[in-house]
Amino acid sequence: MTKNEKSASPGTLRWLLVLIATALLSQTALNLIRPVTTYKLIALDSGPVTVGAVTAAYALLPLVTAISLGRISSRTRQVRYMMLGGIILLALGGAGIALAPNVVLVGAASAVLGMGHLMFTIGGQSSIARFLPDSELDKGFGWFTAAYSAGQFLGPLVAGLILGTGTSPDSPERVASIGISLWIGVACSILATPLLLANLQPATNKNNAAASPERPKTSALGILRVPGMSSHMFASLTLLSMLDILTAFLPLVAEQHNVTPVAVGVLLAIRGCASVASRLVIPQLSAHFSRPALLRTSLYVAALTLAVAPFFIDSLWIAGSAMLVGGFFLGLGQPLTMTMISTSVAPADRGAALAVRLMGNRLGQVGLPILASTVAAGMGPAGAIWFCCALLGISGIEKSIRR
Repeated sequence: MTKNEKSASPGTLRWLLVLIATALLSQTALNLIRPVTTYKLIALDSGPVTVGAVTAAYALLPLVTAISLGRISSRTRQVRYMMLGGIILLALGGAGIALAPNVVLVGAASAVLGMGHLMFTIGGQSSIARFLPDSELDKGFGWFTAAYSAGQFLGPLVAGLILGTGTSPDSPERVASIGISLWIGVACSILATPLLLANLQPATNKNNAAASPERPKTSALGILRVPGMSSHMFASLTLLSMLDILTAFLPLVAEQHNVTPVAVGVLLAIRGCASVASRLVIPQLSAHFSRPALLRTSLYVAALTLAVAPFFIDSLWIAGSAMLVGGFFLGLGQPLTMTMISTSVAPADRGAALAVRLMGNRLGQVGLPILASTVAAGMGPAGAIWFCCALLGISGIEKSIRR
């Protein structure tokens, strides 16, 4: 470790703790709002195709803005302002979904929600790539994404508890509970703002990327041409899309089998909790196994186990076991792809490379829900989950061939 890194370590650790706290709050909000959005669509008499379209709308604005935001995150000295803007948009998107009287406005508010998530995520990931030494990137990305998984555990659990055990999709009680859940998500997001308003960001960074605006920019195409980059991007895309498909379509599978929202919340919470555990042990696993081997294992095991859950949705312990194992291995993949992408490019290009990764993720989040909903129209809602599991397996095979 260099002298600069040693002197900056207390401030860097403090900022990492801020990132973890704000990620936990924002992702609890996001993952409370998103499954409840599906229940609101069900109450509005929507089917799998509409749910797929609204899920795709969530990623539409991020798809066209990811690279530009990545460039901004690399140049700006106060990246916390980007994260703060993301938190505000998350709150506005959740409020819009709560107030929306029809499917079109739910889709528009979901797009705002997705934009907020993108801004916060780019800011947080860029901060880790900028301020942490390369030797600690696995730990930084692992802890940051562990906070995401903790939010993915808490959000659905709170939503399920509020929505309760009723199975009538449009009863007054269900409609009222949906509104309460969404407003709680908005409030949870707003709680993160004080941490970002305070100037707790480190004053210096390890590569001075933000202080070098004259450096020629590497194009998105140039980043994609880096050896192995497109493979990492595809793995990242399928892993994130699996989370989206589970969140959006598992409630539909449950409604088809008269499984209560509480049970759905518990299943999604189990998945999130397992991902927290896996991300906290990534530094230890990386010390004994190579990143490519861990990523391949993540893709294969997640594909096999998560495909089991829809078959046994009415048996909580079987579906829960599948979500536990699948969630653990699904959780490994995202931080590993972040580290592999970050270390594949020059330090000053890391914000842009992570933005290209997020653009690829959003491309998958736009296209795959539409494709998945088409499959679901023929096979039922479970078909959407199986479709995404197949893509995880294909990504694992592609990684194995590239060895």
